[in-house]
Amino acid sequence: MIPIMICFILIYGTFKKVPTYESFVEGGKEGITISFSIIPFLVGMLVAISVFRASGALDFFVGLLRPLLEMIGVPAEILPLAIIRPISGSAALALTSDLISVHGPDSFIGRLAATIQGSTDTTFYVLTVYFGAVGIKKMGDAVKVGLLADLVGIIAAIVVVIMIFGR
Repeated sequence: MIPIMICFILIYGTFKKVPTYESFVEGGKEGITISFSIIPFLVGMLVAISVFRASGALDFFVGLLRPLLEMIGVPAEILPLAIIRPISGSAALALTSDLISVHGPDSFIGRLAATIQGSTDTTFYVLTVYFGAVGIKKMGDAVKVGLLADLVGIIAAIVVVIMIFGR
């Protein structure tokens, strides 16, 4: 499909008399410029994640909420995934992989982790990359809406996994 799409773009560009190769090279230059401009934002976010996990703050937070989660029937092992997922996709994938390897892919925790992984997004990463690339400094409303969408995705994942697979 990709070679067909590339051929279509080249033929269409030739038909419209667009200098396709020059346009491609110019787009590549812009891509490299944008990549360099977002590196500081990404480094800052990755350092913050590392500090949060290494300081023990994540484990402390999980310990505080464990009784509440057990009361509503949600395993506390899922909480680190729910917290990290909006921040970093790779860290969330590592947590999901760990949960699945420890509890198994067909366990309640494994299914819930996989469903949360698929039903939420890396809100802070997306905002950092896209808003940083275009120079937007005020992202308060976008953060609120993104985190609300993540919360709804997590709640929906819990409800759906319970409805389909039970506890």
